[in-house]
Amino acid sequence: MIAGLSMVDVAWLVMALLVAGGVTGFLAGLFGVGGGAVLVPVLYELFRVTGVPDDVRMPLCVGTSLAIIIPTSIRSYRAHRATRTVDSSVLRNWAVPVVAGVVLGSLIARYAPAELFKIVFVVIAGISAIRLLFGRDSWRFANDLPGGAVLRGYGVLIGVLSTLMGIGGGQLSNIFMTFYGRPIHQAIATSSGLGVLISIPGALGYIYAGWPAAAANPGVGALQFPFALGYVSLIASLIVMPTSIFTAPMGVRLAHKMPKRKLEIAFGLFLLLISARFVASLF
Repeated sequence: MIAGLSMVDVAWLVMALLVAGGVTGFLAGLFGVGGGAVLVPVLYELFRVTGVPDDVRMPLCVGTSLAIIIPTSIRSYRAHRATRTVDSSVLRNWAVPVVAGVVLGSLIARYAPAELFKIVFVVIAGISAIRLLFGRDSWRFANDLPGGAVLRGYGVLIGVLSTLMGIGGGQLSNIFMTFYGRPIHQAIATSSGLGVLISIPGALGYIYAGWPAAAANPGVGALQFPFALGYVSLIASLIVMPTSIFTAPMGVRLAHKMPKRKLEIAFGLFLLLISARFVASLF
């Protein structure tokens, strides 16, 4: 028995995490995201099976997702950069504001109720899906990205929301960049770099945010999942990471072969499906 599970249950859990890792890496490369949009709902179901309490299950999913995103995002970003479609100037302007947003999001996570994480996930993913599925090229704020304080303000907002959703920021920055006239392929490639800026401080922030909750549950492997630090499950991270790293370049190759509209529809449908799942979990 491990954490109250039989060896058969543990075997199924490990297999599910390996599959989740493969899907996460592929989507990270395909859509320029860290993969958290698929990881969070998958981890939510797996942690439910292992008996993680409701009040800490969602933040544990988010924190673990951010930890897993670290190597996946690095792998995805390096692959996209090799295609020379990454706008490095945008990443330079966003570096400090995004990290500041991550720190703020981690502080919110320490005190926020579990429902807040789900609501943020549903609202942002739903808006993103509508923009991708039904939006037109005429739906723009401007023909090019803003500069100065406006661009930095977007960076802070992306950092905060991404930290609360457990994503690498690609989902938000993709939509933002396309609203300012950037091609979807360039938006995806550039967004892949945000995962590195968000995932590392975000994971550290969730270790800090979850420390009181873990300390309040001694003897159950930190929140009834073995080998956890705060809101980050180390065992889930170590199982998912290898397959996600392996499959990320496959998604990158497919992304640069797909037509613009097919890529938008695929991403939009994916986000809509995930939104519906969390709406159901709120009731």
